[in-house]
Amino acid sequence: MRVPESGGGVASQARRPRPGVQVLVAVAVAVSLAGCAATVGPPSPKTTDTSKYGSLPSFLPPASFDTDRVLVGTPGKPALTTEGDAVSTGSGGALVTVTGPEVPGEGLPYQAEATTCTWTVTIRAGATSVHVDTTDFSSIDHLGAIYRPILVPGEPQPPSTLRPGEHTTFELRAVMVVGEGLMRWAPDGTHVVAEWDFEVEND
Repeated sequence: MRVPESGGGVASQARRPRPGVQVLVAVAVAVSLAGCAATVGPPSPKTTDTSKYGSLPSFLPPASFDTDRVLVGTPGKPALTTEGDAVSTGSGGALVTVTGPEVPGEGLPYQAEATTCTWTVTIRAGATSVHVDTTDFSSIDHLGAIYRPILVPGEPQPPSTLRPGEHTTFELRAVMVVGEGLMRWAPDGTHVVAEWDFEVEND
């Protein structure tokens, strides 16, 4: 009588994968590895630029700054620039530059809310004479308060009139709060034709 094969032999045959199954397993492993490789490495950088610049202070007039060149200012369209830049009243007119303010006490351990500010003003006459009056200059802070700078004590009074080609330089002073502001010039005492943006700092 023929004796049947042991169960162990049957089991060993069941564990041996068929050729078709081996191919499918190899393909699945390869696909899995390819997917892993695709996810390895640094993430793609974002291309969206989210940086933004703040807007101009609300107390400034609705005009764009245009610096590093001489601007022409008129009562209908005052020139808005930064301290140190020149403003002209037009062809053959006056050329005015305001620098500053300079403040005392920078770097002190206590910073006061207000400080003494000193501006230097230079006026040059073009082809026509120019009337000069220190009271034609005023400043305004970021809170809207208006200041009337005066001639620095001991400073000689500038000539009331500059003839063509002449120029004068003088210093004006006022106590202002810390923050941003504008120095303004109204050559007729009423209508502003030029504005210089500045910042009062004492830290």
